[in-house]
Amino acid sequence: MLKATFKSLLARKARLLMSAMAIVLGTAFVAGSLIFTDTLGRTFDGIMDGTVGDVVVQPEQTDEYGGTGGGRMSAADVDKMADLPGAARADGSVDAIGVFVVGDNGKVVGGQGAPALAFNYSDAPNQLGEDPLVIDEGREPQREGEVMVDSVTAERAGHEVGDRISLVTTGDTPEIEAELVGTMTFGEGGMAGASVVVFDTKTMQKYYMDGKDEYSSVWVTADEGVSQQELLTQVEPLVPEGYKGWTGKGLAEENQSDVQQALGFITTFLLVFAGIALFVGSFLIINTFSILVAQRGRELALLRAIGASRRQIVRGVLLEAFIIGVVGATLGLALGVVLALGIQALFATFGLDLSGTGLVFTPRTVIAAYAVGIVVTMLAAWVPARRAGSVPPVAAMRDSVDTGIGHHPIRRGLEVGVLVLGVVAFLYGLFVADTRELWWIGGGIVGLVLGTAFLAPFVGRPVISGLGWVYRTTFGSIGRMAEQNSVRNPGRTAATASALMIGMTLVALMGVVATSTTASVDKQIEETFRADYILSNAVGQPFSSTVAERVAEVDGVREVSPVRFSSAGVDGGQLFVTAIDPRSFEDVEQIEPTNGTADLDKDSVMLSTKHEGGRSVGDTVEVKMGSTTRDLTVVGFYDEVQAIGSPDVLMSVDTVESMGGSAADNWAFIFVDEGADKAQVESGIEQIVDKQPLVTLKDQAGYADEQRSSINQLLFLIYALLGLAIVIAVLGIVNTLGLSVMERTREVGLLRAVGLSRRQLWRMITLESVTIALLGALLGVVLGVVAGVAIQRSLVDDGITELAIPWAQMAVFVALAGVIGVLAALLPARRASRMDVLQAISTE
Repeated sequence: MLKATFKSLLARKARLLMSAMAIVLGTAFVAGSLIFTDTLGRTFDGIMDGTVGDVVVQPEQTDEYGGTGGGRMSAADVDKMADLPGAARADGSVDAIGVFVVGDNGKVVGGQGAPALAFNYSDAPNQLGEDPLVIDEGREPQREGEVMVDSVTAERAGHEVGDRISLVTTGDTPEIEAELVGTMTFGEGGMAGASVVVFDTKTMQKYYMDGKDEYSSVWVTADEGVSQQELLTQVEPLVPEGYKGWTGKGLAEENQSDVQQALGFITTFLLVFAGIALFVGSFLIINTFSILVAQRGRELALLRAIGASRRQIVRGVLLEAFIIGVVGATLGLALGVVLALGIQALFATFGLDLSGTGLVFTPRTVIAAYAVGIVVTMLAAWVPARRAGSVPPVAAMRDSVDTGIGHHPIRRGLEVGVLVLGVVAFLYGLFVADTRELWWIGGGIVGLVLGTAFLAPFVGRPVISGLGWVYRTTFGSIGRMAEQNSVRNPGRTAATASALMIGMTLVALMGVVATSTTASVDKQIEETFRADYILSNAVGQPFSSTVAERVAEVDGVREVSPVRFSSAGVDGGQLFVTAIDPRSFEDVEQIEPTNGTADLDKDSVMLSTKHEGGRSVGDTVEVKMGSTTRDLTVVGFYDEVQAIGSPDVLMSVDTVESMGGSAADNWAFIFVDEGADKAQVESGIEQIVDKQPLVTLKDQAGYADEQRSSINQLLFLIYALLGLAIVIAVLGIVNTLGLSVMERTREVGLLRAVGLSRRQLWRMITLESVTIALLGALLGVVLGVVAGVAIQRSLVDDGITELAIPWAQMAVFVALAGVIGVLAALLPARRASRMDVLQAISTE
């Protein structure tokens, strides 16, 4: 039996190649995702280990939205730490976020997500005893007007040592001109897309410490024989209020933990798409083995007749599946390296650039690839294997063999049950559930998709009948034969179409959600945009508040209202803060408190009702920002502030600045005087903005376009990742048609013998392929639209208030499915048309 199994496998290696390709692509996605995330994790681990000293003293809460981190320490504090008996040295650092290099094309390098960091030059060793900055060319900056930039950023900007370069910042000095005196590498693995700019200490203090001899953090280097913990014990009594001391190892582990949580989302995100690809691939495998078992009916019956047991037949088929799984996983593992590079390039467009980092290949990637490839293949082959074992020995004496492909009543009942449960969960989440609606709707969508896939032979009959009418009308007898071939084995046609249906369902769903989101954003902007213009940028990077101050001085500008994002500890919990100018913001939107007033001043806050938590108007809350802690009075609560979303906390700009928070604006609403020449005002503002590549001036329509572009960018990323599932579905159509042609070899020969031309045969097979593709696309679009509508309705309270279905886009998807059907038929149709007629007729 073992020998017979291997001979059977080798005899049908071409037929099984497509099934192996499904496993290759699916496991490649799994392997590529794990390689990419492991590389990402190793890169950030290296960054965290290499960017801390033996002991680090820094603010307890750092500012995530720009600025210097919100803390200041005097030079005297640093000197005291340097004089400790366990310290070899202490080095103060001035850190800033949002210092961008302007390239020779006039655009900033980066700005798409990864931070733009700046700090003063220091030769202090990190906790590993290494210099974190390795100068590649030139020297370190020594005076004002000199700067050093990491080599990757300098190359991307088109700058060389000796060039005069421009930088834009979020500080009080929005534009800086300096000579590039050196380039350097930060750590061994780069900075994962972040850019690094280094000034001398006095220059950084001028820009970010008001010229005072102060620092935002300190590295204390341990003397020989002194452990990090011993040194920290000595340092802690000297740590100023609002600051905290860490051992380098402890801080690196803390930072790594935070990063791993963020990376966990990326890993899950990618593996979800890998799972979708494998699930779609399983349909291809089931279909392939079902057809092969049907074609080998007499062969299996003969094996039973000469003594092979049912168990041996089942094991033989499963052994074939195991071998295919091993081969597919091996090839998928190799292809996963290439796919990891593709994912790396894809994420680089979002600012997460790992181009300078070598790929990390760990044992878990190998184990996962083989486990997934083998298990998925064998599970998919289980039902066809059971069918193979059910072939009775007496069937060897018949001309045709029944392999038990028909549906058992119990199985049919289970399939209907899955669909019914999906519908119930879907409707419960949509109309009944008060909490976790998305969980119920999501579970219902899964049930609907699976149930439709199981029952596709029945659900898809109206579609096939409709296409059959078009075929008969358009192509006559060729169209009739194509229709009859499609319904000859409805289970096979439906299973193949189901693979494409799943991919199309997800594509259509995302299209509805994305279009509804953009429509909701457009409506919200239309209802809340009361300003004449707004300063902002598409990726949410802050910009210097000096820009808004300059714009306010332009003739014809009546008022500029800044909005700033920050974070703060409020009664021990980290919350998102939006800072506004209470006086000018009244022109942007009238805040309607649910309780209390909207009279913000430098000693008060307003809280979202989400964080009311037993508090009442007049209570005080402890707010910690950077190294500053203050008790502020709650003057009111609000549900939402439409113009700026739904922040957790509202504070005045003055309050945030006084506490050392970010002094950079994220938006600035501009109001023009009545009767002013708008074109002239706009020209005056543009002259200021032209010096700031991160900032753009927009009216209402331009601002809406900017918000839509970020949504579309995410949508295209999801479409790209779903593309693999579509490719696997196309392979399924090719495989099914190819095996179907083999199965109908004698029939094809007879048709050719009675006068069917090669072109007509080609057309007939193409129409069969288009039927499968359109069936999958139409079912997928219907399910996707229904699911998208349900998700939109469940997100109304989260701001997705408008339902918009992109019908034109859906029509394009269906048309593309037709094109896919034509392309998928090329190889099977070519093979059929090239058959020798006499050999085909003599085939049993």
